[in-house]
Amino acid sequence: MATIVPEKLTRLFINVQQLWQVPRLLETAFPSPPCTVGTSDVPKVFWKPYIHTGYRPLNRTWKYYFLTLFQQHNEAVNVWTHLVAALILLLRFQRLSQTVDFVSDPHAHPLFIIVIASITYLTFSTLAHLLQAKSELWHYSFFFMDYVGVAIYQYSSALVHYYYAIEPDWHARIMGFYMPGAALLAWLSCAGSCYAKYRYHQLPRHLSRVCQEMPLGLAYALDISPVIHRLYTVQPSEQADPALLYHKCQVLFFLIGAFFFSYPYPEKWFPGKCHFFGQGHQIFHVFLVLCTLAQVQAVALDYESRREIYTSLHGDQTHNFSALCFFTIACCLLTAAYMTSKVKCKLNCKGE
Repeated sequence: MATIVPEKLTRLFINVQQLWQVPRLLETAFPSPPCTVGTSDVPKVFWKPYIHTGYRPLNRTWKYYFLTLFQQHNEAVNVWTHLVAALILLLRFQRLSQTVDFVSDPHAHPLFIIVIASITYLTFSTLAHLLQAKSELWHYSFFFMDYVGVAIYQYSSALVHYYYAIEPDWHARIMGFYMPGAALLAWLSCAGSCYAKYRYHQLPRHLSRVCQEMPLGLAYALDISPVIHRLYTVQPSEQADPALLYHKCQVLFFLIGAFFFSYPYPEKWFPGKCHFFGQGHQIFHVFLVLCTLAQVQAVALDYESRREIYTSLHGDQTHNFSALCFFTIACCLLTAAYMTSKVKCKLNCKGE
């Protein structure tokens, strides 16, 4: 008994010493707040309009960039908005999987695709904004990956609007071209965005915007058409449908977000004041997240309440739509890989 008490006290003392070492371990694990740099210290490809500082230095370790998740820089808000949204959708997917049979019910496959595509594009965007400062090559590579995620999300949005939200009369008008057109425009959006990024500081600003924004605009006009038609032709007896409110919200949130994506406001109005917070792209991220969350809720409600309509319209075509989705993904990945090889050649020539 006399030896047990001293042994316990010794163990307690050792444990207390280990606790005192925790702050030191944290200090070594987390780098000190990054000394962010200005535009003069990073290549031109990293520059954002009207943002003159808050950039992270290049050519640090991967650990350094991962740990900047917890520090302040001009990409921090962009990282966190999409990271939090991806986690929310993971929880939403977990809840849906308790009531929806994604494996045995073929009519649930489009719902599965939109949730996974949403998580994918949010994750790709998070990684792009978090890690793109590693080098010029990785800057291009991560944003090409981001554009692939956006294209997958575009196709998936078109699919669920066509599958769940469409009215029979609009389906009869567009069934011959809608899904192939959605796949083509999703790929064009990816290709146009990659090319605009590759030639961003070589093309005139308006041409760069045309390459990126025209395919995106055309894709959205086609993808959202079943929802717009339904909202305009809804019968008074259907006004109480809760899915309609979420569809209206997703359209509103997207249009607001598209404005801030296209124009550098409010940083243009307040030069020197939005290096870390308040950038237009950050506002775009917030509204795009709201759009995605509203959209997923809307199509989940449509999946539950409109089964009689969509089963009669689509029959057993879900496999065809899934195959077209994989084909679109493959085309986008090949495009991103090709553009990455172009970047490598350009950087090699630049190094010489």
